[in-house]
Amino acid sequence: MTEGNAGRRGNAQRVIRRERADYAANYSTAEPAAQPVDHPAPLPAGTRARRAAVAARRAVFTTLCVCAAMHLSVAHAQVLSMLDERVTQRSAADTICKPGYAETVSPSLDKMMAYKNRLLVERGIDPEDGSVYALDRRVPVVLGGSPDAPANFDLLPWGGHRGERRKELLTAKLKRCVCAGQMSLGEAQTAIAGDWPEQYARLRRVQCGDGSAGMTTDGDDGS
Repeated sequence: MTEGNAGRRGNAQRVIRRERADYAANYSTAEPAAQPVDHPAPLPAGTRARRAAVAARRAVFTTLCVCAAMHLSVAHAQVLSMLDERVTQRSAADTICKPGYAETVSPSLDKMMAYKNRLLVERGIDPEDGSVYALDRRVPVVLGGSPDAPANFDLLPWGGHRGERRKELLTAKLKRCVCAGQMSLGEAQTAIAGDWPEQYARLRRVQCGDGSAGMTTDGDDGS
């Protein structure tokens, strides 16, 4: 009787162990409960607005920088076709800052008149009205402009706000600034080849160790 009870207890224990093993096999690999995700607290409305404004300003600034770089690249390329490669920042003292330099490199009067007549014809201007116009160099020889490159020639009226007399005054001023070491050659070339009439009032007030010599008031330029 005792042996029978012992056998039954042994069987019962084996059944319990199997049930425990089956339970462990079926449920021990279950995925752990998902952990709560911490979401950042929403930014105050004022902070969001400030960040959006900063981002917008950065985008505008980047766009302006790109546009400015493109504009300067085009302007630089245009100026290069008008320049005399003999004149550089290093050679300025021995070229444009030397008295009489322009006369030594400029074409003869006959050639200059031929250039002017060709431009008058191209622009449909009656030769009889040619005396109203000056043969202009976009970058003057005394600022390192080419003496004879076709790209450097233009026609300007002698008088007026955008006239040759006024440009000659500004050219003389810029040359003094370059030769005095108070302006780079490149800066002077860019200023005179660009919209110089708009910069005239500012540039004529630049001090180059000579006061305002050579510069007249706006009413004295033959306009």
